Amino acid sequence: MPSAERPTVLIAFNKPYGVLCQFTDRGDAPRRTLAEFGLPPGVYPAGRLDFDSEGLLLLTDDGTLAHRLTDPRHKQWKTYLAQVEGTPGEEQLQALRDGVLLNDGVTLPARARLLDAAPPASPVPWPRDPPVRFRKTVPDAWLELSIREGRNRQVRRMTAAVGLPTLRLVRIAVAGYALDGLAPGEWTASAAPASTA
Repeated sequence: MPSAERPTVLIAFNKPYGVLCQFTDRGDAPRRTLAEFGLPPGVYPAGRLDFDSEGLLLLTDDGTLAHRLTDPRHKQWKTYLAQVEGTPGEEQLQALRDGVLLNDGVTLPARARLLDAAPPASPVPWPRDPPVRFRKTVPDAWLELSIREGRNRQVRRMTAAVGLPTLRLVRIAVAGYALDGLAPGEWTASAAPASTA
């Protein structure tokens, strides 16, 4: 926990595909974890990002700040680029904007827009390992989707519910913090006053 003399540490980390959002893996088949990226001691993820998702993960040593960033009551915006299977129509995009009925209730309205082409090379897409499997007979597209909730696998479930299965998911912003060109596995640290939490 930071003291009055020592400012809060906030880390922006570009989590690669296939990395757990924790420092140890208690599973039978060991998987990659945050421990391999040289992150400073005493920081922990503020929220989570699925094993098969990529992009911005915030870490901090300040529990109050972590709570502020992740507690559903604060409804912080999280923005994703989702590569989806199919050709999104305006009706599907509007359904995402209005709120989608999932098995755990209706989602809050989202911000959703179709990107005209693949996102520019910075910050994404970078080559993914393993690459996304494509079907020549099925088109794909990129959406920018922002949500204010943190349900389990929410973006993937939302796009699937409107008939657009997600092939690749990259988070690019959380609560005003952005990926800012970090390559996969890279991170940057900043000092944030504890009062901002």
